[in-house]
Formats: sequence, structure tokens, C-alpha cells
Amino acid sequence: MSTLRFRALNDAANRKPVKFEESGRKSHLFGSNVFNDQAMRQFLTPEAHQAVKDAVQNGVKIDRKIAEYIAMGMKEWALSKNVTHYTHWFQPLTGTTAEKHDAFFETDFEGGSFEKFGGGQLVQQEPDASSFPNGGIRNTFEARGYTAWDPTSPAFIFGTTLCIPTVFISYTGEALDYKTPLLRALHAMDQAATDVCKYFDKNVKKVTATLGWEQEYFLVDIALANSRPDILMTGRTLLGHTSAKGQQLDDHYFGSIPTRVLSYMRELEEECMLLGIPVKTRHNEVAPNQFELAPIFEETNLAVDHNSLLMDVMQKVGERHDFKVLFHEKPFKGVNGSGKHNNWSLATDTGINLLSPSKTPMSNLQFLTFFINTIKAVNDYEALLRGAIATASNDHRLGANEAPPAIISVFIGAQLTKVLAELEGVSTGKLSPEEKTDLKLNVVGKIPDVLLDNTDRNRTSPFAFTGNKFEFRAVGSSANCANAMTTLNTIVAKQLKDFKKAVDVLIETKDMKKDDAIFNVLREYIKQSKNILFEGDGYSEAWEKEAAKRGLSNFKTTPSALKARVSQQALDLFKEMNVMNHVEVEARYEIELEEYTKKIQIEGRVLGDIAKNHVVPTAIRYQNILIENVKGLKEIFGKDFEKIGKEQIVMIREISEHIEGINTKVDEMTEARKDANSLTDAHVMAEAYCDKVKPYFDVIRSHCDKLELLVDDEIWTLTKYRELLFTK
Repeated sequence: MSTLRFRALNDAANRKPVKFEESGRKSHLFGSNVFNDQAMRQFLTPEAHQAVKDAVQNGVKIDRKIAEYIAMGMKEWALSKNVTHYTHWFQPLTGTTAEKHDAFFETDFEGGSFEKFGGGQLVQQEPDASSFPNGGIRNTFEARGYTAWDPTSPAFIFGTTLCIPTVFISYTGEALDYKTPLLRALHAMDQAATDVCKYFDKNVKKVTATLGWEQEYFLVDIALANSRPDILMTGRTLLGHTSAKGQQLDDHYFGSIPTRVLSYMRELEEECMLLGIPVKTRHNEVAPNQFELAPIFEETNLAVDHNSLLMDVMQKVGERHDFKVLFHEKPFKGVNGSGKHNNWSLATDTGINLLSPSKTPMSNLQFLTFFINTIKAVNDYEALLRGAIATASNDHRLGANEAPPAIISVFIGAQLTKVLAELEGVSTGKLSPEEKTDLKLNVVGKIPDVLLDNTDRNRTSPFAFTGNKFEFRAVGSSANCANAMTTLNTIVAKQLKDFKKAVDVLIETKDMKKDDAIFNVLREYIKQSKNILFEGDGYSEAWEKEAAKRGLSNFKTTPSALKARVSQQALDLFKEMNVMNHVEVEARYEIELEEYTKKIQIEGRVLGDIAKNHVVPTAIRYQNILIENVKGLKEIFGKDFEKIGKEQIVMIREISEHIEGINTKVDEMTEARKDANSLTDAHVMAEAYCDKVKPYFDVIRSHCDKLELLVDDEIWTLTKYRELLFTK
């Protein structure tokens, strides 16, 4: 056994759990390190406090003079908690968070020192933007970019640093982050949904999109992870034979949480409570060493910030417990991958969940309006929605081991399908009093009873209705939720905007009553959206054929899926809804293509390195042992050797074939990579990496995995699956 593998296994085996005891009630800890309403009441003037509330609730711009008072109060609050630095915390298009820390500490010309933090530092900063992805928006020598305070997401303390959530924009105003388009999409949703709500309740003044993500992840002992170059460099295992025992017994799912893992979870939850992240659920997932946590629903912008922050916190807490946290969508072959299910709904300022049925026909008509419009939006923009979750890592997960397929469809359950069928049968034009009464009492009025026991889940559905929300299951575990949420909220906002126009036309030109107009428009939408509804097995070949007949897209790779991001339909959509202009959309497309190419490029290099510098030398070493053994047998048994040494000869030949296969295919992969690198068009290069380079991965892996089974375990250098997945 290699020294590195031996030490890693020894360290992992002798690891004692870091004991962590939860301190006090979670409700007492919650938000202690957040500049929330309670902290603002204590440290801000009433005028400054009201300015922040107006900005959060009504989008009112904060005056610079007031910003000075807010900064002063925020600084005093932070200093009272022993904070030394502040940072504008933002989410560039790298997929991670970014921060540059500045000390409150200042000096004057007389040699004195003091703490300083003013409105200027709070509201805007100019970080060096030259090395962040920009998709051609700006040149490298034009480094200027600005971070601007987002008051709708409260500042928080992490360690000894005051973190101020911000947007990140270029000198010319284009968004260089995930947050800016998301905020615009949420604003568009608020406007469109509020206008539609007024058909049912004139008192509604604001609609908020809510999000409850579910974060799946793997925990691997840090020593074992460090012994695998592929995990360190790519976040997943590029080779490794599947363990004899995997998830087939279903004994890990919802099982007793291992002691060491539970200690990690407890400390993680306490950190989350301090940061105001309302985590509520924790459990074992299906695959060995796979787990999940989920929070209480929040406003979408805050939920996205909290998920991005959480992923950073998880890694830091993991290090304290000697765990490596893996967010990759498919870190291990042959077991479940990890997703980040985005549970999405809409809530009014009057306290109503617009996707939750009620006991009154009018409330149910409101529910059906938002329910059917969401389905219609997904039907019309399914390719764009697929593009929003397309990444190199998610390509490994979609369509396998309970992950949804690459075909976007909507699951609503048999009973709601029946409700829509009955609504579709409503006569066109004005309804008679009898028809309207029958419809409201016998169809619309019965929806709560229908949903009570009939909203089962379909794990193969990418977009499923689950009682009072839609669950976008196809989002990858390593993704920033903002990408999917920006697209989803934009397409639904557009659909609601079109719906209101259609209803108003019928009211004004056809002299229809409001309810008649709503029923007529919804009836047409049901007809137009049938193709997207699917209740069956999303993994089946029959569904692939059926989806093709329906005209649904089936983009199995990221380069093909991303094309929808820059279609004329997408460009027009984002422009009309004031979410992104053409430059911003096309820049993101270029960035996502480049990210895909680089990830495949890195994986190819790492795989080639491991195969040639770890696997092949180890195989040759073992082969030499066998050769010496054969020589000895021949010397001892002479003529009888052919019978006795037959198995060793076969094994030597088999090892030679796999070594030759590895060397040949790695060399061919390297040449394919060179050819791809010579291309200049980003999309053509991404396709080349996808179609010409990536196929070598499975071939090379197959040879390596076969050698793992042949070579003596004592000299195999790489930590194996059974060790990575079953060391607690």
C-alpha cells in the first residue's frame, strides 16, 4: 500500500469525533450576527431605520446623508461584537462568493488612530474587477467594477468581518454577478403578479417570490480526500471501481446519523443560526456518506444569499471536523448524485400563498390562475429553463439515480390533471349562471379535497407541483440558485403580464365579466400547455420518443443546452422584462461556455496525470512481481509449468493490454485536447471538448478500474471507493 494511502486510512481510522454541544435554544441564537430589525432598532436612528425598511419593502432609494447614519450604526454594532474588518460580499460569475477585507482601522496625520466606516464605504466600493469572468463586456486592462449595497439582504458578521451583501456591476452599468439580474427578475415578478392579484383582492400591494432550497452533499474524511488528486482538483473521482456494497440495500437513507457527522451538523446549524440561515431539516441521503439539509422558506433574494453563504460555511466547519464537503453533482460513479431542489412559490403582503388552494371558490380561482400560468410559462420556455441549469458537473447527474432527466416536464398529479381537463371543457364565451355555479362548486371548489391526499411526488420529474409550491428538482448541488431563479421568475412574470393583457382585452372588447374572461383565458392556456405535462417515468425510452413527438427539447450536454440562452426568444424575453440586455445575456453565454471548456480541460489533464503517473506505474510494478513469480514457477516445475502458471500468464497479458489501452487513449485524448484548444469560437471549442475530448474519459477510466481489480491491494496507490464512502 502506498505511503500516502496508508497514512490517509490510518488517520481516518484513528479519527476521534470533534465533540460539539449545541448551546441553548436555536430561537435565542437566530440572527445574533445579523444586522436585522432588532439590531437596527438598537443602533440606528428612527429615521435611518425607516429608510432601510422603505428600501426593503418598497424599493425606495436611500439618501446618501441617511446612509452615513446607517453606516455609523452598523459600525457601532459590528465593533460591539469585536469585528475588525468589513467587506462587500458579492457573487461574481465564478459560481462562488467574493470578498476583499478592509480594516475599520485608520490613522491621522498626527499619529492618532481610530475606527472609520462611512456611508461611502457602505453604499459603494471599487474592487479590482479585471480577473472576474465578464464575457467580453470589458477588457482586462479596464479593471473598474463597482459593488453596490443591497439593503434587501441584511449585513452579517462572519468571523471578525462585517459582510455587506452587494451587487457587482461594470463601469458601464452591465451586471457582472448573479444577484443583479435576480433582483430585476424579482421586481418584474412583483409587478406582474401584483397586477393579476388585484383581480381577486384589491388590497394586495406586493407579491414576493419565495424559495426553499434543499442542499445535498457528500462528506469524505479530509485525509482520504487529500489522497485523491482528482477529488482535490475537480471535486469528483475521475476513476475508481464501484464498491461491492453501495446504496443497494437502502440502509443509509434516513438512517441513524453517524456520531461524527452529527457533531459536524450541530456545529454547522449553530453557525447558521448565528447568521440567520433558518436551517430546519437534516438527514442521511440515499448514497453512502451523502446527506441533506433544508431551511424554512425565505424571500428568494435572501434565500439565494443564504445558500451561497451556507456552502462557504459548510466547508469551513467541515475542516474543523476533518471533513471534505463535496458539492459536485456526481462525485462517485454508481451511486446517487447530489441536487439542490429549488422549492418555489409566491406570497402576497396579505399573507396568502398564491400556489396554495383555499376553501373558497374565489381563492381557488386565484390559485388556478397562478398555477396554470406557471405551467404555461414552463411550456413556452422549457429549453431556456434547461439552459439555466446546464453545467459540466450537472451533465453527469441528469437522468440517473433519481435525478430528473434532461427533458423538462411538469408533474402535477392525476387529480389536478383531472381538474384541468374539466376546466378545459368549459364552454367558450360568457358562462351561464348555472355553468358558473357548477364550475365553482364542483370543480374549483373541490380543489382542497383533491389535493389533500393526491399530491404524490415523482422523483423523475424536473419540475413538480408538491401541494403548495413547485419543486425545480433539476438544479445542481454546486450551482448558485440565482441562475435558475432568475430564469424561472422572469418567464412566469412575462406569462402573468401576457395573461393580464388577454383578460383585459376580453373584458374591454367582449364585454365579459371578470370571471368569464379569466376562465376563457385559462382554458386556452390549458390546451396550449398539454405537451409539458407528464406523469410517468422520466427515465424511460418511451418518454424520450414521446417528448420528441411533443416537440420538447432533450439537451443532454451543456453546449447544446446553452444555445437556448442566446436564442431570439430569450434575448427578447430578458429585454422586455428589463432583467438583462443583449450584452449581459450574451456575456453570460460566453462565460458559461468557457467554464464548461475549462472544467473538461482540467478533468482531462488530471485524468491523464493519474492514469500515467499513478495507475500505470503501479500496474507495471505488480506485473513485474507476477513475472518474477512465473520465472520461479518455471524454474521449479519445468515441463509442468504450462499447467501451473497458466493463470499468471493470462493476468500478465491482461495487465499489459490495459496498460497499452491507457497509454494509447491518454495520448489520443491529449491530441484531441490540443486540436480543441486551437479553435477560436467559444461554442465550437466547447462542443469539441464535449464530443471529441470527454468521450475518452470513460474509456481510460474503464482500463484503470479493471486494473484496480487485478492489482494487489497492498500496492494500489489510490484510496478506493469502499474506503472513501464507508469511512465515518
